[in-house]
Amino acid sequence: MSASEWLQRSVSLLRATSSEEKGAAAPAAPAKAATKKGASDDRPPRTLAERLDATLRRHGEAMAPRALRKMLEDLQAVVDARVSEVEAGRRAHAVAQAYAALPAAERRDVWLLMAECFAPDGQKIKVAREQYEATPVGSPEHSQAELKLRRALVSPRARLLQRFAVDADGLGFLVDLRAELLPELKKDRRLLALDAELEQLFTTWFDVAFLELQRISWDSPASLIEKLIRYEAVHDIKSWSDVKNRLDEKDRRCYGFFHPRMPGVPLIFVEVALTDAISDSITPLLDEAASPGVEKATTAIFYSISNTQSGLRGVSFGDSLIKRVVETLRAKFPKLKTFATLSPIPGLRSWLGQNAAGLLARLPEKQAEALGRLLGSMPPTAERFLSALDDALTLGPKSPLRLALLQCAAEYLGRGLKDDKPLDAVARFHLGNGARVERLDWAADPSAKGMKQSWGLMVNYLYDLKRLDKHRALLAQGRVPVSGDIEDLFLKT
Repeated sequence: MSASEWLQRSVSLLRATSSEEKGAAAPAAPAKAATKKGASDDRPPRTLAERLDATLRRHGEAMAPRALRKMLEDLQAVVDARVSEVEAGRRAHAVAQAYAALPAAERRDVWLLMAECFAPDGQKIKVAREQYEATPVGSPEHSQAELKLRRALVSPRARLLQRFAVDADGLGFLVDLRAELLPELKKDRRLLALDAELEQLFTTWFDVAFLELQRISWDSPASLIEKLIRYEAVHDIKSWSDVKNRLDEKDRRCYGFFHPRMPGVPLIFVEVALTDAISDSITPLLDEAASPGVEKATTAIFYSISNTQSGLRGVSFGDSLIKRVVETLRAKFPKLKTFATLSPIPGLRSWLGQNAAGLLARLPEKQAEALGRLLGSMPPTAERFLSALDDALTLGPKSPLRLALLQCAAEYLGRGLKDDKPLDAVARFHLGNGARVERLDWAADPSAKGMKQSWGLMVNYLYDLKRLDKHRALLAQGRVPVSGDIEDLFLKT
């Protein structure tokens, strides 16, 4: 575009804007006046390409066109093939610093630039795919065509993200960027490709082969212990004495996976109690006054496992963490024979609220009559059943209400599947790692959080080291591996 053409276009745009502003100020045009004061623009939103080609920012847009073009130039400079990796990393660091200073709306514009302006060349992919499909399988030409197709599918976006990771803080920057990005995916599906690219790269960069297992103890740096307090997701750490108890040298252990490019930041950590039996309550495990018993310990209880980086969603290393911790504990404490969890059931209350009526209808006749007499409703109704559970901690061992809740929990954990995966998030994690549902524990977590999630119920998942693969195979067939005690609680189908 020549200087005269640019000037002519800019003047016309300015005239149009001036006309709109005059109309907005006139009493006869209240709708325009509302737009000027900040109401939504009734024109359709502009595409990213249109915004990049514009001169003026429209109402509701974050970055001005000039700033948008400047950011695109900076991103393109990062992937410039003519510069070294070191220089590319320096440029990426500068972009990351500029990004950190942007408000949320303008950061979303940066994501759009990454997603749309660094996509693979569609025409190259089309030509390469046609050539690949046209060549006979097994021929030298077919292998060459496959190589060409693979190269065509590699997007400049991947190269851009890789160069951000060159900088010492670049990997952490990308993880934090994805953490911000994930909640926005449902609102703007244009960002899906960028998210998929990040997840694919993270799967490689955070492979367990590159992670270091480290013990976290009371002697660890204070900054690391503070992160433990911050990221604990299962049982809140209430004080420094609480965290000291969880890191006790005698009967406690805490381990985390760390990445060498993110020093001092545990990606996931597990808290372990050494006991003489499978624990049936979280209270003594968190009791700061409880006496240690490592000399008699035969059992390791994993009572809290926390992921710390939401930006690594979809990247699984929990399985490897459990295995590595088991190996480390067995080497240190040869008497340990049993490895189990004491886990929450976070989805039970909401699931039972939707399915109580159907479950109550499956109760044996005598049990339904006993429950109905207790609730004052024959047959027992879901409304009264759920209401009565608010006093679950007061129920005795022979209470029909207590038995019914245990049966419902067994159904949820042992038969609650969607797409052959457990409904409960914690169950999905442990069963996917090869554990089995071992035992339900009544009033195991009487805290407000425990009551809100599952009326105080907790569950033990058993890691039988000789049957992990068998349990995974069962789950792949749509069958949850459970103990005989859990099977006895199942309702008739």
